[in-house]
Amino acid sequence: MTADSVIRAWDEADPAAIHPLRRVSEDAYWESGRAQADMLATVIPAGAKVLDFGCGDGRVAIPMAGLGFEVTAVDSSPRMLDRLAERATELTTVQADADGIAKHLGRRRVDAVYCLAVLIHHSYADCLHIIERLRAATKLGGILVLDWPTSETPSEADSWIGVTTWSREQQADACARIGLEPVDSDLPWGVYRAVKVG
Repeated sequence: MTADSVIRAWDEADPAAIHPLRRVSEDAYWESGRAQADMLATVIPAGAKVLDFGCGDGRVAIPMAGLGFEVTAVDSSPRMLDRLAERATELTTVQADADGIAKHLGRRRVDAVYCLAVLIHHSYADCLHIIERLRAATKLGGILVLDWPTSETPSEADSWIGVTTWSREQQADACARIGLEPVDSDLPWGVYRAVKVG
């Protein structure tokens, strides 16, 4: 799967196909976003400038802003950003892929980045590319929360909704090369601190 094909599939997908809780109810879907925002708030400093990469329709970005974080919601899909804007016109949104983040930020860096339900759908190479760009957007010492799962039997996604998993060794090597230091947490995603490489 290429990054473009994943983006195109998400952009064209029926909202009910994007998240299983939408089949339960809209309330359950939005409540899950509030719960995830509460979890993120346990590792991201209060009031931080935060980048939500792959924000979709704002399921997590909107409640993060409600918790007092300065959120920039980034997605490659214009349809997703339109859906977000319908619910939260005051939220800063940016249509960009990983390479477009630097253009938006310029020399500025954010205190934290979270990227949920994005990396898992990309190939190894695309995933690493995205993580490198997210790390570059984060201040030294800042926090990154990434859906970057490991497995005893790592495998690469073969569809837009498939899941890529990594071996612990692959992930440790990538962290050392990119400048990420794992942080102990109880979150269901990996938590990292942005550090100098080498």
